[in-house]
Amino acid sequence: MPAPPDSDPHLGQPGNPVPDIPAFESDDLDDIVDIEDVEETDDFEEEEEPEPMTPEAQMHMDPTRMEALFQRLSTERVPIRVHDVIIKGNTKTKISLIESEVENLKKATTVQQLLRSAAHANAKLQRLDIFDSVSITLDTGPPELPGTANVIVEVSESTNSLTGDIGLFSRPEARSWSLEGSVKLKNLFGYGDLWDTSVTYGWGQASEVSAGLSVPKLRAFSTPLTARISLLSRDLLKFSSYKERAFGMSLGLVSSGNHNLSYDLSLCTLSDPSQMSSPTVRRQLGQGLLSALKYTFKIDQRDSPLRPTRGHAFVSNTQIGGLVPDFRSLRFIRQGFDLRYAIPLGFYRAALNFGISSSVFFPWGSGFLNTPSQLSERFFMGGNSSPVCTLGCPTSLLGFKARGLGPAEPRRNAGENLNDESSESSGIDFIGGDLTVTAFADFSFDLPLRVFLYRLNYSVWRLTTATF
Repeated sequence: MPAPPDSDPHLGQPGNPVPDIPAFESDDLDDIVDIEDVEETDDFEEEEEPEPMTPEAQMHMDPTRMEALFQRLSTERVPIRVHDVIIKGNTKTKISLIESEVENLKKATTVQQLLRSAAHANAKLQRLDIFDSVSITLDTGPPELPGTANVIVEVSESTNSLTGDIGLFSRPEARSWSLEGSVKLKNLFGYGDLWDTSVTYGWGQASEVSAGLSVPKLRAFSTPLTARISLLSRDLLKFSSYKERAFGMSLGLVSSGNHNLSYDLSLCTLSDPSQMSSPTVRRQLGQGLLSALKYTFKIDQRDSPLRPTRGHAFVSNTQIGGLVPDFRSLRFIRQGFDLRYAIPLGFYRAALNFGISSSVFFPWGSGFLNTPSQLSERFFMGGNSSPVCTLGCPTSLLGFKARGLGPAEPRRNAGENLNDESSESSGIDFIGGDLTVTAFADFSFDLPLRVFLYRLNYSVWRLTTATF
């Protein structure tokens, strides 16, 4: 290696003595630097040296590289493979529950798919309603495995697992008030389980006490499991001169995507304390056993369930009753559908909404043509709920009170002979129908005052010949 130009290659060799170093002549102690001080200064200077930046930090510091990365993600598919999913923050919640909600992260093959899967997994974890916050971070994988990523899922569990609410509600169409309250206990066993108890007391209407359990996913079961037991009491003397009392349970068997399957079992009792009911009501007083399997298929592609401006929705409900071999068991088939379609008009978010729904109920078994349908399972028209915002075979009709439209029969006067068909009437009983068809058209657009134009048609028919 050649010597520096300022150095003499013969310096220090024999015959070339090293020149004397001039002495330091300053008497000021401040000018004298101790060797230890020099070593400490060198150490300090070494500590001040900046650490080498990682490639990720360099990219953040370079806007050009960041812009190039976003451009690449928006124009082409960037391949990637998830190496590991790391879950943090769960102290009570079972790790298997969180893993089942984020399992689609491992199936992503591109960065774009991974980002979408991460957003979907975050929403699913939030819907469990057992976490205060959910954070999903995408990190680079091990250096020896290029093209991989680690996903870090960090959750913060709710500090208060017991919640409750209470409210007072008014129903103008029924001219009644109700007091409703509920208590919920979340994540008791760490499976995202929700235990709740609710009480509803209605003045001159319905009162209900119920308790339920909901588990999102439980080990081998890939669908949510729900169970509920309830005691319902409804005073319908204003509408149909009878009271209804039902005690039963409901089990959610399948709830996946667009499909829902449930089983209902309840014992229903109809009574007439006023002794003024019509012949149809009197013939159905007593007990009836409901044992039914219900299947629901639902598709909703609308941009908003409250004021849709584009898209369509379809719901189909099928219910089969009479699955228990008991003489009180109600044997029937109920089928209903509801179709909605929204057409955008291209100005002021204006849209036309059309809807049509229909439901049919008929008994099955031997002599079904001569068997009347059960009052508690019939269709009653009326009420002030909006048909636009209600999806699932609605029976409301604006401008009419609840159960205020449809087939009806005259009641009897108190004290008259119940077998005398010529007794004078003291009112009417709305007895409902076995077939209903409703349709509506809605035009809406954005204004300081919303404008709705409706056109509604309805029909309710009896299907069985032996109604009386």
